[in-house]
Amino acid sequence: MSEKKYVYLFEEGKSDMRALLGGKGANLAEMTIIGLPVPTGFTLTTEACNAYLAASKDFPEGMLEATFAALQVLESKTAKVFGDQDNPLLVSVRSGAAISMPGMMDTILNLGLNDISVLGLAKLTGDNRFAYDCYRRFIQMFCNVVLDIEHGQFDDIVEKHKRKLSLIFDHEIPAEELKSIIDEYKTLVKEEKGFDFPQDVKTQLTMAIRAVFDSWNNQRAIVYRRLNKIEDSLGTAVNIQCMAFGNMGLDSGTGVAFTRNPSTGEKELYGEFLVNAQGEDVVAGIRTPTPIAKMKEELPGVYQQFVDTCQNLENHYRDMQDIEFTVEKGKLYMLQTRNGKRTAKASVKVAVDMVIEGLITIEEALLRVDAEQINQLLHRQIDNSVKLEAIAKGLPASPGAACGKVLFDADQAEKQGEAGEKVVLVRSETTPDDIHGIIYAQGILTVRGGMTSHAAVVARGMGKPCVCGCESIKIDAPNRLFRVNQIIVKEGDVISIDGATGNVMLGEVPMIEPTLSDEFETLLSWANDNKSLAVRANADTPQDAAKAREFGAEGIGLCRTEHMFMAAERLPIVQEMILAETLAEREAALSELLPFQREDFYGILKVMAPFPVTIRLLDPPLHEFLPDHETLLLEIAEMKHQQIQGKELYEKEDLLKQIHSLSEANPMLGHRGCRLGITYPEIYRMQARAIFEAMIQLKKEGINSFTEVEIPLVMDVAELSLLKAEIMDVYAQLQQETACELDFAVGTMLELPRACVTTDEIAREAEFFSFGTNDLTQTTLGFSRDDAEGKFIPVYLDKKIIKDNPFAVLDRKGVGSLMKMAVEKARGVRKDVLMGICGEHGGEPSSIEFCHLIGLNYVSCSPYRIPVARLAAAQAKLKNS
Repeated sequence: MSEKKYVYLFEEGKSDMRALLGGKGANLAEMTIIGLPVPTGFTLTTEACNAYLAASKDFPEGMLEATFAALQVLESKTAKVFGDQDNPLLVSVRSGAAISMPGMMDTILNLGLNDISVLGLAKLTGDNRFAYDCYRRFIQMFCNVVLDIEHGQFDDIVEKHKRKLSLIFDHEIPAEELKSIIDEYKTLVKEEKGFDFPQDVKTQLTMAIRAVFDSWNNQRAIVYRRLNKIEDSLGTAVNIQCMAFGNMGLDSGTGVAFTRNPSTGEKELYGEFLVNAQGEDVVAGIRTPTPIAKMKEELPGVYQQFVDTCQNLENHYRDMQDIEFTVEKGKLYMLQTRNGKRTAKASVKVAVDMVIEGLITIEEALLRVDAEQINQLLHRQIDNSVKLEAIAKGLPASPGAACGKVLFDADQAEKQGEAGEKVVLVRSETTPDDIHGIIYAQGILTVRGGMTSHAAVVARGMGKPCVCGCESIKIDAPNRLFRVNQIIVKEGDVISIDGATGNVMLGEVPMIEPTLSDEFETLLSWANDNKSLAVRANADTPQDAAKAREFGAEGIGLCRTEHMFMAAERLPIVQEMILAETLAEREAALSELLPFQREDFYGILKVMAPFPVTIRLLDPPLHEFLPDHETLLLEIAEMKHQQIQGKELYEKEDLLKQIHSLSEANPMLGHRGCRLGITYPEIYRMQARAIFEAMIQLKKEGINSFTEVEIPLVMDVAELSLLKAEIMDVYAQLQQETACELDFAVGTMLELPRACVTTDEIAREAEFFSFGTNDLTQTTLGFSRDDAEGKFIPVYLDKKIIKDNPFAVLDRKGVGSLMKMAVEKARGVRKDVLMGICGEHGGEPSSIEFCHLIGLNYVSCSPYRIPVARLAAAQAKLKNS
């Protein structure tokens, strides 16, 4: 017999045992200990699951024996016997991982029923209909979860019998008809599986435990873990608990409630319940339930006890709770509590309100809000000032607005969404198997289900708009369309949904920029007080710079000058400069570009003053500014086909030769960055003059600006030394002309491994460093980003060769080691040298934490990522203080 303990009674556990008992098991144990009405039960540990999976699906030694020993304890406590014909004990079997994964794994209710014990249940309750309804539900759920028979086949049998009796609701089906349905269910099992539905209750339990363990690796759970960066090694616990019945009549019911509104964060009891129903009816969206406030009228005897219990749980856990409950014959039972999934808006409001209420500290509030999630608050919403006509209205289940093509199939939503098309997934109700389609949809619309249904909970967690329970919509699946009264909407037609109002509209509707709440501003002000890293913006225009200031940027960490060259009125001049055959011709073109560049820099520096602005001198290879080689080739062929001769043809042919001469086999590692400046110093001299002239103009206006002139793609100190001398020469000339002193610095971007390992030499010339981690990742890993992301990175992620896309999340082991070395070497020479990051990693929370750990001064990201970066910077300091 194994000495390892794989089974814990609820009274043996506690809330800090989440890793072992899973979140659900730990919370059931905690509720039991604090004296709440929890049906008795026990938990099989995550270690048991991992041992089972590691042993090729063999249960670990002693686990089953311990399970049935714990079941005997339940029999003793309840005076019921598992599988008994007179007084049967029935149990639920539920998954429960350490990190909440709502709906992703499997649950079975009413386990322990068979042809014998159903008679005992009927006798015990005096209600034949109730007993056979439980048996019918159990067979359907067991067959779907354990035997993998599509639940729709069972639904079809039920619908056939309801039509025969002209019934609308499942709970109207009489006992005798339920017996016929059960017989048909059993026939279906025999046809599909080749064996009879299992009647031995111990066999049922063993098969159910196996199915829940297996569900850790079902496709939807894998997709959910990947999306939420949950470790595959955690495993799931299994919770076996005495059944509490919400389907025993009008004094019984079941529901789901949040202690605060999970969409807005308002302090109000929010949720739904159904009278005479079981839990899956609410969560799965099988019936559209009633708002929790109506429980006061329909189940008055337990409503106040429920309200008080909810408040006690929130105070105990010091967080918003998501609670499942059942009322059996007027008695309240708590089936689950967990920290509730919520929208970004609710997350911010709940955190700030709980500080004000004295429940948590400012530091705890900052750590409560997912930095990545607050990006949702910056998304657009429907413009309510425009008169819009809704074709249908459902429940506003997850806020935000979405528009896209109607699709009825999750696989198609994934396929088209991944290809960049905007789609809205329309379903009767979603199931956990739809998770892959939900990820790629702009929004979700369901016919059935309430505010706590699967679709609503998952959409809120992902920040996607969702409208549920839109019962006026009638889906015609075979013809790929839905009807609303006389309106027909076909697959591929565009609709808009408003998750804040529940409205559904035809076509694409006007949107507005979001407004940020007072709580959001409060949270970000707390973040500023608790972070070490400054947060700058990547911005190339005065408009971007202004937006960055709105979001709290403390400067610009990357201004890309090449983007300024692409404007229609400038591109011909840039092309003249590139195609110039003499220095004089090139300088003539550059002198035409100078006023444009000066105006660009003036606008950006003025908006951002007095904060620093890092201006990167021209970086990409010159051929990027010329017409496309293939397009030009086709134009010439067409002209020859039409027998067009003369000057126009000769000019195009000459241009083609020059493009060909400038083209490179590997432009990313070719004639670009500082190599351009060294080959054509006049380009960088023009840009330096434009910067200094803009600064002089601002100084005359009484505006003090600070510029960091950045040389890109340096690999050796000699490159920087040469180009710094050119820049300082331009400054000296202007100083002589204007007698104006300017405040600026000259530094470089670290994008090459060689530069990182020689920063002690480069620091003799560089007054600042900025890590360009987009290119540093390419040059360190040997990945061409454009090729890698589309071709093999998804395979590498799937095969777990890499944990994250290295262009999205900084590769700490490889790229990070080079960064750490660069910081240490540079500061060994210049103790206080400014060091930052301006790649896309500058707005990603895990990467920001690494930047904090190695002692960078700032991170820089796109304007709309600045709030994310501010919060992530505070969290990095709090987690590592």
